[in-house]
Parts: sequence; C-alpha cells; structure tokens
Amino acid sequence: MKLGQATHTDGLSYVGLHWGCMCLAIPGKILEAAERGWNRVAKVQFGGVTREVFLDFVPEAGVGDYVLVHVGFAVSKVDEAEAKRTFELLEQMGALEEEDQAALTPTE
Repeated sequence: MKLGQATHTDGLSYVGLHWGCMCLAIPGKILEAAERGWNRVAKVQFGGVTREVFLDFVPEAGVGDYVLVHVGFAVSKVDEAEAKRTFELLEQMGALEEEDQAALTPTE
C-alpha cells in the first residue's frame, strides 16, 4: 500500500492511497475553504501534510470538518473520531511514511 501524490493536467497535486490497483480515500481536516471559479476548494491537513482539495462533492463541508479525500476530491464528510481512527490505522500500516518523506523533500 502506498500513499502517493500525482499532478493532474491542471497543475494541481492530488493525494491518494494506492493498494495494488485499488485507491482508497484518506481523512483530512479542512483548514480553509474558498470559491475558485466554478469550484469550491480547501486546504486540507493530513497529519503534518497540507494539500489543496476540491469540495464540490461535499457542499456541506466547511472549515473544521473532516473529509475523506480521493485523488484530490473530498468524497464524504466524516466525524472527527472516525477520521482520527482511520488515520491512526493508516499510520500503523506504514501507509503514510512515504508522503511524510515527500513533504520534507525540497522540490525545484
């Protein structure tokens, strides 16, 4: 299982958890939310890593809420206890280690 980051053709980075051919959603906390053109976007924190995420599929989500994110899109809102439990399980499995290293590695 691997937590990876991909860059879409629009230049934005997306976070996803890949297990063979299957991708899973990971929980994150919304720190900021804003409208950008036709889209609603947010800064979402995944442990020590923050990424930009589209909120179009969860219009009810706002700052302070937890969402499950798949390839850069929040797909559902979850409560804090469920988000923390899921994140802890992913950490125990070692699925988040590569993302933490990628966040610490400078890019050009």
